[in-house]
Formats: sequence, structure tokens, C-alpha cells
Amino acid sequence: MNEFDFIKKIGKLAQDRGAASGLVRGIGDDAAVLKSFTGTDVVVSTDMLIEDMDFRRDTTRPDLLGHKALAVSLSDIAAMGARPRWALLSLGVPNEVWESDFLDHFYEGFFQLADRYGVKLIGGDLSRTPDKIVIDSMALGECLLEREIFRSGAQPGDQIFVTGFLGDAAAGLRLIERGVRLHAPTINESSASIVDEIEQRPIDHLLLRQLRPEPRVGWGLLLGEQRLASAMIDISDGLSSDLHHLCAESKVGALVDAASIPIDPLVKELSGRRALDPLMLALHGGEDFELLFTVKPENVTKLPKRVDGVSLTRIGEITDAGRDVLISEGSRTWNLEPGGWQHFKDK
Repeated sequence: MNEFDFIKKIGKLAQDRGAASGLVRGIGDDAAVLKSFTGTDVVVSTDMLIEDMDFRRDTTRPDLLGHKALAVSLSDIAAMGARPRWALLSLGVPNEVWESDFLDHFYEGFFQLADRYGVKLIGGDLSRTPDKIVIDSMALGECLLEREIFRSGAQPGDQIFVTGFLGDAAAGLRLIERGVRLHAPTINESSASIVDEIEQRPIDHLLLRQLRPEPRVGWGLLLGEQRLASAMIDISDGLSSDLHHLCAESKVGALVDAASIPIDPLVKELSGRRALDPLMLALHGGEDFELLFTVKPENVTKLPKRVDGVSLTRIGEITDAGRDVLISEGSRTWNLEPGGWQHFKDK
């Protein structure tokens, strides 16, 4: 099959999932055409995944990689308080990948996550690379006019919250680096089968948090539609770094309570057995794709305890103390330096 036939094949798979609301023209032309609706803002995000930088082909599966390619972009849309609507996906692959069934399984994972949230694939590109896989994922979402949530809205006195657990993905990465591999069923098997398998081998839960992250779309929608969050960011680089990003944009400081940071009991158990520090994983690990957001004191009681089964935890408060980001544990307080992922670190 040549690339033009493959693009037609993917276009048909996208069309078979039903027409996308607001889509005038999708895959097949030089660009997709979307109708503009009065009273809504369109939110756009793009992410790249580069082989041997963001993933290794020998430690993941193509269906999980397809899921992750979309998940990282949906997480950005959720962090803006918007509803994901459309996606564009561009791939560069070497010849041996093109001649295998890798892309078929990749798109299976992509479409399964897209179908869950009603996201329609409306375009993209395909090219050949010398030896590495390159993925460029773009997601577009919608929100009511001026309802998007920026990083710049936090004010002193706002309470700081995170969804879910922190450090799971970093723990999963440490396991992968030490040779542990996933034993869970494929993404095409039933959710019940996956849950049963994970319960039998709990360590797979941590591996999947790294290999198949779940974007917090439900939380993002609720916080945006009900205007509960004053500022928000997704935790992709790590809590320490992403909190610094939010505080820098808002021109504020923060005080984090180390004891309040939600750490999965499985991570604590694993860390004890493998000489890891669970707090450092939670602070600096990254790729949890949880939401970090601030809430005005008067809105705290309006927050639900869970959305889509995912809990939230208050971890601190926004301050104006010289715009420093601090962390406290007992009677000790120190500067929380950004220690998460950097693409271009100084040598």
C-alpha cells in the first residue's frame, strides 16, 4: 500500500466514526475547514513525541503509543477548561515501520481514545524518516466565549489543587529503565479484562501510567464550564516545574505542603523496595498529566470530591511572598526549585 492509499484508509476510518460537528471538509483536501460558531472560542494545542527522546520503540506497544499521542494533546485542552473536538495527526516513520503492521495498531489506540471523548480526526500528514519515529499531534477544543482558563489567573489566597496521584508515571519509567515490561492485555481487550489483569499484577498500573496516560478531560470541563478554577496547567514536566510555570505567569508565589501531595501507596511500596524517594518522584517526575489548578477560597466548597472516579487534593496556597515557590514539611520550609523535565538542559 502506498502512502496515498494509506491516507485514504485512515480518512475512511475517521469518516466511519460519524461526521464531526462544525466540520465543513476533513481529510482529503490541503486543509480542514471548520465552521466558526458565535459565542465560542477555539483552543488549539500541539505536541511532539520523538523516538528515543519521548519513547522507546522496544519498551512500548504501537497501540499504547497511539493512545499517548492523542492523550498528551487532550490533556492540554483539558488544562484550558475546554471540550476536545478535533484532532490532526502527522507521522514520520522509517521504512521498516511502514512495511509492518505498526501503524494499524497505532491508529487503533488513537481512535479508541478519540471515540471515548467524541474527538474526530480531521487531517494530518505522513512522511518517511531515516530511522526514527516522529509524531506531531494537534488537538482543537471549544469553550464558551471567555471561559478558557489561563495559567495567569492565580491570586494570593487562592488554594492549590491537583487531581489524582503524582509520581506514578515517573515510577513506571524507572521500572521500564530497569527492564520491567508490561504484561497487561492489549488495548483492544475489554476494560474489565484490563482491570482484572492489573489487579493480578499491580505493577502494570504504574507502567500504564507512563505508557498510556489518561487525560483529565472530565475535570477540565467541569472547572471550565462552572468557572471554578482561577488558573490551571497540566502536569507534564513535573509538579515543581509546572507550578513554577503557573506562578510565573500569574506573578505570584506559592507554599506547598509536602505531606498533602497525593502519592499512590503502590509508589510508596515500590520506592521502599527499590531505593527511590516517592516525594521526589511526585515533585519532579513528570508525565502524570494530572491537572494542577488554583481556586478562590469562596469556590472551594463547590468542588466535587471526584469526577470520572478521579479525586482531587489540596496541596497548598498561592502567596505573594516575593513570588517564591516554597515547600514545607513539618517545621522546615525551603525553596522548591523546578526539577522536572527540560528538553534542552544546560551542560
